[in-house]
Amino acid sequence: MEVYGIRSIIEAIDASKQISKVYLIKSASTSSLFRSLINQLEKNNIKFSFVPKQKFNKYKNKNHQGAVAILSPVSLISLEDLISNTYNAKENLTYLLLDGITDTRNFGAIIRTSLAANVSGIIISQNNSAPINSDVVKTSAGAVFKIPIARVNNLKDAIIHLNSLGVSIFSLSERGNNTIYDVNYKKSIGLILGSEDKGISKGILKLSDDVIKIPISAKIDSLNVSSALSAVIFEVVRQRNY
Repeated sequence: MEVYGIRSIIEAIDASKQISKVYLIKSASTSSLFRSLINQLEKNNIKFSFVPKQKFNKYKNKNHQGAVAILSPVSLISLEDLISNTYNAKENLTYLLLDGITDTRNFGAIIRTSLAANVSGIIISQNNSAPINSDVVKTSAGAVFKIPIARVNNLKDAIIHLNSLGVSIFSLSERGNNTIYDVNYKKSIGLILGSEDKGISKGILKLSDDVIKIPISAKIDSLNVSSALSAVIFEVVRQRNY
């Protein structure tokens, strides 16, 4: 669902609506009302970005005032709530952390695969992540409504929190020394995926217990991120159940 116009977006924030992302036209930023919206977005840690005026062509029949908000169709939760609702020291759990996955169709496919593989929860960052919109809902085939998703200000803090609970953190990257088949997954794990163009950031790689890779043919450089998830997550399922 989309909300158009500066006042409408401010009202949505005041009503505690789940806003996934706000798109703004920079040329509209001279008004005091626009600056008030920016202050509200920053105060409430709501992700926003400036886009070219042409991006708003599809909203030309709407009184958008240079601002459009994407409302999330699901309620995103805090990391603390995710942990309290899912963590059990006696079970082998899987948490998925997404670093820079901005493509909505990839995000939807990741959510669908995660549900199929019994992932306990997905953790995304406040910034640099895909908005949860109709494309995500469609690609996930409704799985987005069935798996908890936590949004955090900083993935590094989430990693440190999971580590403190004894959760082992693995980053999936072509830079890995070990393959996905060299790891023992019969324990609680956090699995980190990065974007196809930039991969996982160096700071997050340094916090990982291990960096693992998929042994793919030299004929291609990499797999689509949702395909890469399928390869590793069902190895986790195989080890734990078969």
